[in-house]
Amino acid sequence: MKTFLMIFGWIAFVTFDCWSQEPQATSLKTGQRPNVLFIAVDDLRPELGCYGSTIVKSPNIDRLAATGVTFTRAYCQQAVCNPSRASLMTGLRPDTIKVWDLQTDFRTAKPDAVTLTQQFMQNGYHVAGIGKIFHNNIQDPPSWSEPKLNVPDYPFDPDAVYRAKENVAWLEQRQAELTAKGDTRRIDQFGKWYLKHVATENVDVPDDAYFDGAQTSVAIEKMKALASADKPFFLAVGYYRPHLPFNAPKRYWDLYERDEIPLAENRFLPANVPLMAVNTAREIRGYTDFKTMPQPHEGSLTDEQSRLLRHGYLASVSYIDAQVGRLLNSLREQGLDKNTIVVLWGDHGWKLGEHNSWCKMTNFEIDTRVPLIVRAGDAKEKGQRCDRLVEFVDIYPTLCELAQIPVRNELEGTSFAPLLDNRALAWKKAVFCQFLREGIWVAPDGVTYMGRCIRTERYRYVEWKKPDSNVVTARELYDLDSDPQENDNIAEQPARQELIADLARQLKAGWRAALPESKLETTE
Repeated sequence: MKTFLMIFGWIAFVTFDCWSQEPQATSLKTGQRPNVLFIAVDDLRPELGCYGSTIVKSPNIDRLAATGVTFTRAYCQQAVCNPSRASLMTGLRPDTIKVWDLQTDFRTAKPDAVTLTQQFMQNGYHVAGIGKIFHNNIQDPPSWSEPKLNVPDYPFDPDAVYRAKENVAWLEQRQAELTAKGDTRRIDQFGKWYLKHVATENVDVPDDAYFDGAQTSVAIEKMKALASADKPFFLAVGYYRPHLPFNAPKRYWDLYERDEIPLAENRFLPANVPLMAVNTAREIRGYTDFKTMPQPHEGSLTDEQSRLLRHGYLASVSYIDAQVGRLLNSLREQGLDKNTIVVLWGDHGWKLGEHNSWCKMTNFEIDTRVPLIVRAGDAKEKGQRCDRLVEFVDIYPTLCELAQIPVRNELEGTSFAPLLDNRALAWKKAVFCQFLREGIWVAPDGVTYMGRCIRTERYRYVEWKKPDSNVVTARELYDLDSDPQENDNIAEQPARQELIADLARQLKAGWRAALPESKLETTE
């Protein structure tokens, strides 16, 4: 009976959210500049039906993919929020903007940087944003035509919002304890408390009870206002789920049967992996029910704990999928769908027990590979999957080219707009990622390391160095043809040393040397 009710509920869910499928995207209206709907999703790995997942329920993002181009090998520049988002929004790599952590504002090193949204503003667009586009407390006011949209009564970082009575009671008690001590460090600039409690919450509330549902309602009203304005618009909507805590309305939890959710296949560290390559458990230990979980090199979560977290992640993805559906429906209802470029991206991947780890913050494929879907009305490859290597720094020049506004010379990516019309084009030889293992994510030996990574068609190669040294402390090499899960670091195998030397040369040569042949001439 339970299985029948779950199936019936899922059919009803799909019917409600997809009652009218998106029309096949058509050419942008003649003489009109396209609008842009820019959808960012925090901690979303490519765990979507359009990426081949057989477990997740994501009908709305899947229907976006059916009318857009799905990039199956897209990569972030660094698998943690602030560097990834700052790099994407500036079109510059982390080493250029000097952003490798959660605290640094990109304008410290690049005060005159012109962000993606600024470039659109300077070329006649009205730019509005809500939610998490840049990192939480780095809002960058110059990047918006108007003050950032908000939802009343939420803290500046509204991912940790609880609605269950027992959780609210715990938070009120904790606030009282901190107030009695005079400890106000968890009060934001708007006078609202920001506290985390448990890692999951399953409560029967409407979608708008949590921030992501509420902000979708605000974004839709803004979209309606912008539809009648005299300028084209760039509307950015940044979702917090499926970032921890996995707090989503009960109806999304009910889409899944926990006992049927598979666990990660590789719940172990890669063979021969250097420990600085493995992330710590610090992020998930920030929640009261997981504060004593072991580090990845020390032990594992129980099957029960693992399934709880995987269930919460899937429920959160489906919750966000429903909000994306609301945005797409509003575009159609406003008559905007035929003249709006839609781009959806997740800021980095996420581990759900893979490599005996959780969260992000490594150079592995599972952390650096990201979902990226682009729908432009006249794209010849709409509805197709593109397997060419692309990076987040490429999004800025791509959107400029699609909107026919100037592409800035200083950008460190290349427009992949040609792939929207021909996904078979020869493209980049490699993409580049990095991670700074320091501070709150310090390596198990207590030493700071920078890991720089090149990902080619077949291999992932990483060099770990201390920041003040050019000596390679450790190397990683994975053959993704024979070892797609990266379970065996083969960097020390004697037969691989010639290959390593070649990959090391490519890593040192950097991103310019990896550009498509057609793009090399324009950078010289």
